[in-house]
Formats: sequence, structure tokens, C-alpha cells
Amino acid sequence: MGCDRNCGLIAGAVIGAVLAVFGGILMPVGDMLIEKTIKKEVVLEEGTIAYQNWVKTGTEVYRQFWIYDVQNPQEVVTNSSKIKVKQRGPYTYRVRYLAKDNITHDTEHHTVSFVQPNGAIFEPSLSAGTENDTWTVLNLAVAAAPHLYPNSFVQVLLNSLIKKSKSSMFQRRTVKELLWGYQDPFLSLVPYPISTAVGVFVPYNNTADGVYTVFSGKDNISQVAIIDTYKGKKNLSYWPSYCDMINGTDAASFPPFVEKTRVLRFFSSDICRKTCVHFTSSFSTCKS
Repeated sequence: MGCDRNCGLIAGAVIGAVLAVFGGILMPVGDMLIEKTIKKEVVLEEGTIAYQNWVKTGTEVYRQFWIYDVQNPQEVVTNSSKIKVKQRGPYTYRVRYLAKDNITHDTEHHTVSFVQPNGAIFEPSLSAGTENDTWTVLNLAVAAAPHLYPNSFVQVLLNSLIKKSKSSMFQRRTVKELLWGYQDPFLSLVPYPISTAVGVFVPYNNTADGVYTVFSGKDNISQVAIIDTYKGKKNLSYWPSYCDMINGTDAASFPPFVEKTRVLRFFSSDICRKTCVHFTSSFSTCKS
């Protein structure tokens, strides 16, 4: 019995030592295999997991808006008083739900080009009101006209059309009109062939953003989804120096193996510039 017990202990110790050795050998091998698989599957080419999610994101993307409701429009117009506003919102829309279109692959330069169809669906459950909420806001057409046409004679003509259309510096508009467009009564009277549609995002629905050209990551995995050019350009010609550069991704995806110390850069065509995010803290969305 004693021999059997000692033999069992020795055998157990030997097996444990052997497993420990194999574990020490296989762990790095396993890490290498996992890293190799990730590098293969994140490349933006047909057949990879990343490509499927990149073409049409599986995560819901939302855009929120807040409207500044002017409280004293008459005082501002009459007495040049300091404007008073109240923040209204948020008004939430689901975006980026349409698949990328006109996708072309350049295997020589390891890039992918595409356009991103635009669309916005109102999300009542994530909003403070409805699209029909009406607020007092700046009259975009009236405010912009003097800056677009500084000629004194033209301004006299425009002022007469503004009065004739009963327009003023401020107007009452619904959230939907302000964001996605309305037919402006002042512009409708202008005797020139111009667009009479006014809105912060006119036009948006049924349009497309791009062309974007991004790196596929085939030759350099750290470059995957990084924008090479936007509408054929590497710069915007809007901002001075570094701010004018187009770099980062379109925020739909980022290269793998991202460290917490790394700054994630992405380009937003809506604000015509790049921006970035920094890691601040970790949190869990799981409920115990």
C-alpha cells in the first residue's frame, strides 16, 4: 500500500511537471496562433470577419442633436439685446445603418474605396420630444444672405425680398425642418435659379458621403481602415496646418491590438475635420 501511494504521488508529480512544461511551451504558441488568426481576419477583403462587419456595421450608431431655443428674439432684433437661449434635446437619430456602396479593391496599393450612403431614422425612445417640436431659431437664409452677397445694390434687393416674404432674423421651425430641410419663403422670391431648400443637413437622406479610400491592412495590419484620401484629397483646405489633414478612420472600425495609451483618431465629414478620443477608464455593461 505504501509503495502504491508513493508511486501515485511520484506519477502525479511527474505528470504535473510534464503538463507545466507543455503549458509553458504551448502558451506562447497559442498566443502566436491567435495573433495570426486576428491579423488574417481583420484585413478588409472579401471573406474575412472584419470585412463583413465593415461593409455594414452590426452595431447601432446614433447621432444626437440639441437645439438652442431663442427666448428673446424681438428684443435682439429691436434693441440688439444679448441673446437668451434654452437648450432643447436631445433628438436622436439612428445613422450608418446602410451598407457601404461602390466598393472597389486596389490590390496593388492595398486600399479599398467606397461611398457611405446617408440616412437618418428618428428614435423617439432616445429623444426628449418629437421631430415636430417647434422652437425659435436663427433664420439661416436671412442671416447668410449679407455675407454671401456683400454688394450694396444686391443687399437692397435682398432686403426688399426679405420684407416681402415676411421673413426676419429669427423664425419658428420644427426640429425636422431645421435639421433636414424646408422651403424658405425668402429664397423662393429670389429671381435667380438657386436652391430654395434650407437646413443644417440639406441634402442628407438619399445622398452618399465620399469617395473614401482606406487601407485594407493586407500589407500593414496597423493601417487597416485608416483613411488614405477623402474625395481624392489628403487635405481639406479648410483649416490651418495640422488640423487640415485627413487621417484616422471613419470611426466604423479601428486597427487591432489597440493599447490604452493610444489616441484613436477619426475623421467626421459632418464637421469637416478629424477628431480623437482618449482612454479614461474601464466600465462594465453587465448586470449582476
